[in-house]
Amino acid sequence: MPIRRLLSLFGGIFLYALGIILSINASLGVAPWDAFHLGLVHQLGITLGVASMGVGVMILIFNYFIGEKIGFGTVVNIFGIGLIIDWLFRLNWIPTMNTFWGGLAMITLSMFTIALASYFYIGAGFGAGPRDGLMVGLVKKTGKKVGLVRGVIELTALFIGFLLGGKVGLGTVILGLGIGPIIQMTFKALRFDVSKVKHDYFTFQKTTQKN
Repeated sequence: MPIRRLLSLFGGIFLYALGIILSINASLGVAPWDAFHLGLVHQLGITLGVASMGVGVMILIFNYFIGEKIGFGTVVNIFGIGLIIDWLFRLNWIPTMNTFWGGLAMITLSMFTIALASYFYIGAGFGAGPRDGLMVGLVKKTGKKVGLVRGVIELTALFIGFLLGGKVGLGTVILGLGIGPIIQMTFKALRFDVSKVKHDYFTFQKTTQKN
């Protein structure tokens, strides 16, 4: 594994975790998956990182059974983001906003941070994260458009998170509507064509028992 690709992968994972914390500390409401994770935190008394890792592992298992590819980056995504989230929260370096404009500035910063994280993480070419893999796998299985599948997944995570007590608010809407265009704008500014990235995946061979 080239050092440059590994640095890109781990740098992207760190920035992704940082972006998540920025969005949470903006105090305006969180993204759908984070609402789900925070709902689990509220119900089970676990840390946000542990919740993220637990959900990631369950999705990874599901993805395997529907035939979706798994890479080194997929595994690093699950455990790396969760561990870094808990580490950054323990350090308590990132302030929590208590005003609307401060929260809006921080949530905007979070989206650009996640966009930059996606550039490094995807560009490393070690495979998609489990949640993106779930989206791709369900598109293949159902034959539905990616926008519809992504929307159903996000709304399901948001609904469950809301029922579990996750933080939902204006920031949830801002993140839902803003993250896509900001990622697209960032990729364009960096001249990054995601379709040209070739990913390395693990190869799982099924063994057959001879009678």
